[in-house]
Amino acid sequence: MAWSEFKKGKTKRKDVQEFEFNLEDNIFQIYHELKNKTYCHSNYTSFYIQDPKLRHIHKAKVRDRIVHHLISKYLQKIYNKTFIFDSYSCRINKGTHKAVKRLRKFSLKLSKNNKTNFYVLKCDIKRFFDTIDHNILFKILKQKIKDKNILWLIKEIINSFHKNLNKAIPLGNLTSQHFANIYLNQFDQFTKHKLKVKYYIRYTDDFVVLDKSKEYLENIVSPINEFLENQLKLSLHPDKIIIRKYNQGIDFLGYITLPYHRILRTKTKKRMFRRINNKNIQSYLGILKHCNGYKLRKKMEKEVFFDQEKISLAIKKI
Repeated sequence: MAWSEFKKGKTKRKDVQEFEFNLEDNIFQIYHELKNKTYCHSNYTSFYIQDPKLRHIHKAKVRDRIVHHLISKYLQKIYNKTFIFDSYSCRINKGTHKAVKRLRKFSLKLSKNNKTNFYVLKCDIKRFFDTIDHNILFKILKQKIKDKNILWLIKEIINSFHKNLNKAIPLGNLTSQHFANIYLNQFDQFTKHKLKVKYYIRYTDDFVVLDKSKEYLENIVSPINEFLENQLKLSLHPDKIIIRKYNQGIDFLGYITLPYHRILRTKTKKRMFRRINNKNIQSYLGILKHCNGYKLRKKMEKEVFFDQEKISLAIKKI
């Protein structure tokens, strides 16, 4: 099952084809290594991507990524029901577009259908993936997971990577997305139940809090930072603690949400036109569908010289 999930959309890649060439032997080898607890996570291949900032990605071997899928399924089953509703990263029926729609719903409610203004606190966590503490993460996981075999395997995956002593999980592992959610679920629970924040949305290490009072938002920054530092050994990025009025626009997850419309962030637009081609047009048209993107779509058709038939076909598939 994990192999079937993993190979979707990857069947043309050389390493996947090589693994599939001796599929039965490779699958049984993983099975026996797991059963006998001789499985050892392989080294990573590292490279950089611009997304839009420079990110250092660490890619595991195919055999390890199949194990990641196996563990990810298990973690989803255990933890999904424990997460708050407004955690949107790497969860079934969630994602960036659902988070942006939820932000719109909160905005309309607080502004009484755009009749009044309010304030938005936007933050992100400094070097989040690089500063996740292995010991804290494993301690959190042990609170819910009692299966010793699963704990052994999870520990092998966590300890397969570090930047500083016992810190960091790799961008690139499917398990890292789930570990990140589980790690920050502690923060979500604190924000909702201790601070009693009503309008809060988080996607990975980016989050927003909405309120009518600017003073209230200013006052919760300190307890938020204290909790992150004391309980999770994390900290807010000091240059990215922003409080703005709603009518100035809420910059969140690649979109700017304004009282009467939603537009793409300038950086997102530039990146889209820089990278666009026939292969990814459907993806970019999908992004435009979630904002006021009619003019951008027309510009896309004009500047990139797409076949009109392909444009129409892509729009129908969205």
